[in-house]
Amino acid sequence: MSRLLYRLGRAAALRPWRMIVVWLVAIGAFAGLAAAFGGAEHDNYRLSGSGAQQASDLLTDRFPALSGADARVVVHNPSGQVDQAKLQAAGVRLRALPHVAGVDPAPLGKDGATSLLTVRYDVPVTDLKPAPSLDKLKDATADLKAAGYKVEFGGQLPENVGAPGGVGEGVGIVAALVILFLAFGSVVAAGLPLAVALAGLGVGVSGITLLAAVTDIATTAPTLAIMVGLGVGIDYALFILTRHREGLAAGLPVPEAVGRATATAGMSVLFAGFTVLLALCGLLLSDVPVFMTMGFATGIVVAATVLTALTLLPAVLGLAGRRVLRRRDRAAGAVVHTDAPLVRRWAGHVGRHPWAWLLASLVILLTLAAPAAGMRTWPSDASSEPSSSTVRQAYDLLAEGYGPGANGPLLIAVDLRKVNAAELPAIQQRVARTEGVVNVAPPEFSPDRSAAVLIATPAYGPQDKRGPGVVDRLRSHALPDGAEITGLSAIYVDLNRRLDDRLWPVIGVVVATSFVMLLLVFRSVLAPLKAAAMNMLSIGAAYGVLVAVFQWGWGASLLGLPHAVPVSSFITLLMFVVLFGVSMDYEVFLLSRVREDWLRTGDARGSVGTGLAATGRVISSAALIMVAVFAGFASDPSLVVKQMGVGLAVAVALDATLVRLVLVPATMALLGKANWWLPKPLARVLPHFDPHGPVEAEEERTPVPA
Repeated sequence: MSRLLYRLGRAAALRPWRMIVVWLVAIGAFAGLAAAFGGAEHDNYRLSGSGAQQASDLLTDRFPALSGADARVVVHNPSGQVDQAKLQAAGVRLRALPHVAGVDPAPLGKDGATSLLTVRYDVPVTDLKPAPSLDKLKDATADLKAAGYKVEFGGQLPENVGAPGGVGEGVGIVAALVILFLAFGSVVAAGLPLAVALAGLGVGVSGITLLAAVTDIATTAPTLAIMVGLGVGIDYALFILTRHREGLAAGLPVPEAVGRATATAGMSVLFAGFTVLLALCGLLLSDVPVFMTMGFATGIVVAATVLTALTLLPAVLGLAGRRVLRRRDRAAGAVVHTDAPLVRRWAGHVGRHPWAWLLASLVILLTLAAPAAGMRTWPSDASSEPSSSTVRQAYDLLAEGYGPGANGPLLIAVDLRKVNAAELPAIQQRVARTEGVVNVAPPEFSPDRSAAVLIATPAYGPQDKRGPGVVDRLRSHALPDGAEITGLSAIYVDLNRRLDDRLWPVIGVVVATSFVMLLLVFRSVLAPLKAAAMNMLSIGAAYGVLVAVFQWGWGASLLGLPHAVPVSSFITLLMFVVLFGVSMDYEVFLLSRVREDWLRTGDARGSVGTGLAATGRVISSAALIMVAVFAGFASDPSLVVKQMGVGLAVAVALDATLVRLVLVPATMALLGKANWWLPKPLARVLPHFDPHGPVEAEEERTPVPA
């Protein structure tokens, strides 16, 4: 594989325009196909086998009017009651809108000043364009607003209107350029990794759009994919660029330096990217479609960035020549220092006092991880939105006018082919007597009277930790076989439990597959075990910081949140998978250099210092870029993306400092040659994959260009 990558990189450097044109055509072709045949993203929270899904399927089958999306028009008169004639006129206009199956007025709120119109559509929200549909709702209720009433919009359709984004990407790109320029002192060297990463993003995002035409893609999936793809794409290009600069510093001609960099660092990039893809495959075990599509989307972008790093980057490096070096270093024979003496001395210091540094770093990481023991995960809802948004204001008005449970009513679907219709009054009474239920509406019957639905209003909002108890009590004591609960609160209960149940199987599979990958790459049993343990420590610390910032509210206001919120149910599983894969990038790159020196010298301790000195600067730069990219996404309006950005930034920062600069040299110093121990029976059957093995290169006979 190294020889193949060498030939690929050298050929691209010798004839750069061929590869550049191929990529320009590919980017244009994918963009054109995406524009012509691409689909729109939408969420699929279907939970096969869950109680809420069974009830939803029954409603979809028997109640066409309840099978589509909904929107809530909340009207509030600060100075008295809402004029019912104006409200009815607005209801008539709402019924005339496209795909509206009906408009249900609710009784006047308990505060006497709030009214509610529930708009029911005959198609799911995935078949609507939420933003234009919301504009139509506003137009239909313009008279109410003109009368001085406060009109806000909640429910499924308004909550699916995406807030404007793009800030995170911009912050990350600007920060990456600054860091790369400071690291390399060359505008060309700073721009190349970013340009190559953006080319991979262009193809990857177009691929996501094409995939959305044939399957459900979560609305947050492109943002997550861009976040991860931008970070790893710059890192992969940076790893190869750094090795190329080392080759130029050693006096190699440009094509030869590119070929060797692609064969060595490129092999590390290949294995690192494959490890990220394997980790993302763990999301398939979540058994939640929205998670699976996040894995697919991110995997497409990561694969595209790996391809650009291995093919497009060698071409642009060949075209750039020696301009990737600082101006003073471009002359033939100039001495270019690629080693980091300070990092080498630091590694030696840690190696002489391994126990002290090991224990100190463990104390810090475990202290940061401690809050994770009290983590409460729960899906986010409109109450987590900024107070300026219409869905948040509608939420607050409903809570004040009708009680907090009005934001998450429970729909009890009864299959009258399994339950006698005569039992409905008794069921209604048992539901009304259940602790935590404040109101139950009379049953509504399906057109063929084969099913009924009762709408129960709980005493608690969808995020209240007492809410799951109400759902459990109804299911265990109030409902017979043939009746089930759906609605926002019930769906949250089932989704949260499904994700909790799948977390450890996903963790087990991701850790096991990563262990096997590193076992093949480094032919060592202890190296992958240490890597897994250290990744778990940094991820645990990131979880703890998330709890402190979001659940305890220590940084909620700084991040634009109105109050403390639970950690999103999506975060624990999603962040683990992404972080485990991303952290392995640094592990592969660092240990590849350590093992390369160990195989050459046989000095187990000295090779740690050499490997850290050779990679310390690039890993620090790569980590700074990734932290900047991820932190930029902390400003995203989506709570899931916001929490992902904070968690990933914290974990990468810890991984590049405490883990790579303290834990790795300390543990490797303690283990010595045992770092590379491999049982002989296993050594005989394992294939050889040496990421930094010897490359049989054709020596370039042309002089080094000035």
